[in-house]
Order: sequence, then structure tokens, then C-alpha cells
Amino acid sequence: MNSLRVIIAGGGTGGHIFPAVAVGHALLRLRPGIELLFVGAKGKMEMEKVPQEGFEIIGLDIAGFNRGSILKNLSLPFKLIKSRMQARSIIKQFKPGIIVGVGGYASFPVLNAGQSMNIPTLIQEQNSFAGKSNKILGRRAKAICVAYENMEQFFPKDKITITGNPVRKSISDMDSTPVEGKAWFELESGIKTILVVGGSLGAKSINESIDAQLDELMKENVQLIWQTGRNYIDEARKRVEAYGNRVKVFDFIKDMDKAYAAAEIVISRAGALAIAELCIAGKPVIFVPYPHAAEDHQTSNAMALVQRNAAMLVKDADVKKELLEKLKVILNDSGLQARMAQSLKKLAIKDADERIAWKVIELSS
Repeated sequence: MNSLRVIIAGGGTGGHIFPAVAVGHALLRLRPGIELLFVGAKGKMEMEKVPQEGFEIIGLDIAGFNRGSILKNLSLPFKLIKSRMQARSIIKQFKPGIIVGVGGYASFPVLNAGQSMNIPTLIQEQNSFAGKSNKILGRRAKAICVAYENMEQFFPKDKITITGNPVRKSISDMDSTPVEGKAWFELESGIKTILVVGGSLGAKSINESIDAQLDELMKENVQLIWQTGRNYIDEARKRVEAYGNRVKVFDFIKDMDKAYAAAEIVISRAGALAIAELCIAGKPVIFVPYPHAAEDHQTSNAMALVQRNAAMLVKDADVKKELLEKLKVILNDSGLQARMAQSLKKLAIKDADERIAWKVIELSS
């Protein structure tokens, strides 16, 4: 019997949840007797998504700093103290051999508590610019798994391992052809298709830009797969009625492997998970980094690809002015599309989940 017990902590967005789940599944493949416990934040999407993947999860009373309302932050110190006490209690009960932090609200209190109890911790840093929490945790972590080079500016060099960012198995193993992808979405096989994704929660600026310029975009004889997030879905459905089957609108796309297969060009936020997936998919992309991400890490993520001629970038503030023009440039230049696809595929790491899982197993044995 394998007595290895692992806590995986974090969440908040798909960018933290899907890598956590991918590592969980990889651990189960490599060590079938392993015991896993996920710890997330109450009310956040991990509390729904993680159980759907067959894992147990416990939620902490924790929230992040609210940049929009100072009043909402008054209870934050109390939540931090309470969540750390909850984390200690969970650790004492579960008795993990190692704790893995994937970022997000629950990651810091659980790893911080674990480190104070002398339990080995591993940080999975997805971004090219490390946040404050991970920099603090990195001092006492046993290992830090990263996706980008030059991360020694944030972490002790001897603790860093480049593993890449883990993606869902359906994407790392994706083998659908463009024809199959288009058929999945009931789109025409011979027409260029654009995939618009604003992350798992949607992106207001991207949605508003597509909405405002949809008529102009449709003149380019293209089809559109548009993931809006929950807040914009009703508006988008009304907006696209006139275009029938040429525009498919979803609040959330579960089968992203099919969406990537269907698309010739992608418009996306620049979260670490999206970038890891797009490198595997090898689809030309225009990034619109989320401007309020901690330390503006999405811009850093995107620039790492732009500098390798693997992507284009449009600032969030310029999206209504520049997005359509850059999209037309890529649409009408097949050579550029091929060069971008080639550059992306050179950066792809398909086995990041197992690289991280092996590191977890190594540290806990």
C-alpha cells in the first residue's frame, strides 16, 4: 500500500484550478495508492470544479485584497488569521507528507501553515513574474516548479526546476483535426474560424470590443467561437442572432481541445494556463493581458512569447482601437500564421503534469 498523502492548495480561477487537477491526476497515474486532498476558498470555482474531477476538497474562509473597495478589506486580517487556523487544523488531521501550492487565495495560508509545521512544500509558479505570496513562501519551500526562464530573480536558484505549466490531458493529448473541431461546433469546414476566450470568467474589454466590431469582423468571411463568461452571455446571444450558425456563443467551453482544433486564430487573455495550452495547440494568437493581474504578470507572460515572434499583443486599454486591425493582419497573411504556429510549438511542454508529480513524489519519499 502506498501511504503517500498530498495536499494541493489553491484556486480562484481556471488558471490555478486546471493545473492543480492535472497534477492530481498525474500523481494518481504514477502512484495509484496515493491519498489526495484539495484545499480551496469557499465560494470560488474550485469548490465546484475539483469535485467534478473526482477529488475531495475543503474550503477555507479566505478572500484576496479587493483593489476596488477599501471597505471590503476591513475583514481581511481576520479572514487571514481564521484561514491559517483552519489550514493548521486540516494539516493536523490529514497528516500530509508534502503540500503543493498552485496559487490563488487558499495557497498562501496552507503552505505558510505547513512550513511552520516543518512539512515539505512545493510551489507551482505558473507566471513569468512571481507574486508577493510565492516570493515569501519560496524562501522556505523545498522546490519551485516554474514555466519560464530567469526565475532566479524571484526564487533561490537551487530550488528551481523548469517543468512548464500542466494542462488538461485532453489538451496535451489533443489530436482533433480542424475539420473535426469545426464539425464539433457545427461550423463550416472550409471557413477560417476565430476563437475568442477571456479566461474562465470572461473578459469585459474583449467582449465589448467583439460586440462593437462584430459586423466589421464578419465582413472578413470568418466564423466565430466566442466564450464570454457568465456576465456577458445574455448580451452576446442577442448580439449574434443575425449571424445564425456563423457565430457560436458560450459562457464556458469545457471541450477546449475541440475549440483549439477548430480555430485558425485565437484572441485570449495571457494567463499562464492559456499560454501553455496555446503553445501545445500551436494556433496564432493575439493576447490582451488582463491589466489588473498582480504585478501585471499577464503582460510579462505575453511578452515572453511576443519576443519569440510567437504571438501579438494588444493592451487592454487599446483593444477597441487595435484588436480588429491586428486580427486582419494575421488573417490575411498565411506566412505569418505559419511562423507564429511554428514558434509556439517550439515552446510547448506536454508532460509538465508528470514532471511536477515526480518532483512531489521525490520530495515526499
